[in-house]
Amino acid sequence: MSIITSVDTSDVRFPTSLQLDGSDAMNPDPDYSAAYLVIRTDAEDGLEGHGFVFTIGRGNDVEVAAIDTLAGHLLGRNVEELLGDMGATSRLFMHDSQLRWLGPEKGVMHMAIGAVINALWDLRAKREGKPLWQLLASLSPEEIVSLVDFRYLSDALTPEEALEILRAAEPGRAEREARLLAEGYPGYTTSPGWLGYSDEKLARLCREAIADGFTQIKLKVGADLDDDIRRLRIARETCGEGFPIAIDANQRWDVADAIAWVKALERFDITWVEEPTSPDDVLGHAAIARGIAPIPVATGEHAQNRIIFKQLLQADAIGFMQIDAARVGGVNENIANLLLAAKFGVPVCPHAGGVGLCEAVQHLSMFDFIAVSGSKDGRVIEFVDHLHEHFVTPVVIDNGNYRAPLAPGAGAEMHASSITEFSWTGSHSGRKVSA
Repeated sequence: MSIITSVDTSDVRFPTSLQLDGSDAMNPDPDYSAAYLVIRTDAEDGLEGHGFVFTIGRGNDVEVAAIDTLAGHLLGRNVEELLGDMGATSRLFMHDSQLRWLGPEKGVMHMAIGAVINALWDLRAKREGKPLWQLLASLSPEEIVSLVDFRYLSDALTPEEALEILRAAEPGRAEREARLLAEGYPGYTTSPGWLGYSDEKLARLCREAIADGFTQIKLKVGADLDDDIRRLRIARETCGEGFPIAIDANQRWDVADAIAWVKALERFDITWVEEPTSPDDVLGHAAIARGIAPIPVATGEHAQNRIIFKQLLQADAIGFMQIDAARVGGVNENIANLLLAAKFGVPVCPHAGGVGLCEAVQHLSMFDFIAVSGSKDGRVIEFVDHLHEHFVTPVVIDNGNYRAPLAPGAGAEMHASSITEFSWTGSHSGRKVSA
């Protein structure tokens, strides 16, 4: 038996705002940041669990503090018991009445719980010597269903329906895993489209994206309509007719404004419109979807939990679901989101615009392909070419495709030197909580 001996947290911030990397209509000066944790045990193998919450700078310390408050649920606990029943472990945090009062199941505390759950999955995958995607895809349908909290979902997805989805995909798992290892998983890039870039940089990065094998790009929009028309014209002329170009408003618009703005841009053959309005406005998204059809709506990176995803699907509000590895309550809740998408027949195209998000979310898409949806059709993972060098197992992109990672773990582990170099030295630095 081994026990958890410490939970170390760090406030890590990268100054991406200096080059306007990540800039958009709502976030003009983001500093990609991670509220980072390491779970350590007394096991002789020395393996650790790493996880994080992605933020864009100020407030990262608040997220670190939230993670610190969860240490009491971990210190001194039997590691094998926690990892052996990750459904029960997730509920240990999610059903804590005092923690729930701070949400429930949304906001800063919910994301902190997600980071802890993801770190425990990282530790379990390392102990089993598998990348997370492969570990999840090796579980039986019954084991996968046991990970999901179906409370608030059963009017849209029951455990029995989830089992049917998973059992239907089970016969082709081995063949799809072989395909994944041989082909990878398709990606698209947002790197050309940050709002603060010059027209010349936009055109150059569009050309580079095509040369690198990407078959879709995305542009940020929503600050100024004339600027958006000019930038989309440059992107369309550079990429050519028929090349998929998505746009992302990052919650900028009211419902009527979204419809009018997209109508003004539809001449550029838009692949999808991402986050057109508030992430909580399910009916607003549905109204926009009707108003801009046949251009589909994509959203989800700021969806606070599985209930929002359920309602977006029930309302026919989205044509693409965009999960985020560090927004909801961790791997378990994202499995629920994948099952919901499969039930409603909506492709999942994850958000990965942030530090470490590409490394983390690829595992969920690959698991989805092998064990849930059984398809890569219409599905792409976002890619941004920033900060991968700070991770022990950075993503590998080959001709526009994510190569399936083979290293054990969930991909969240940063180099210790990067944590030291970029730890925030303003109001506080990382600290260690020990048993």
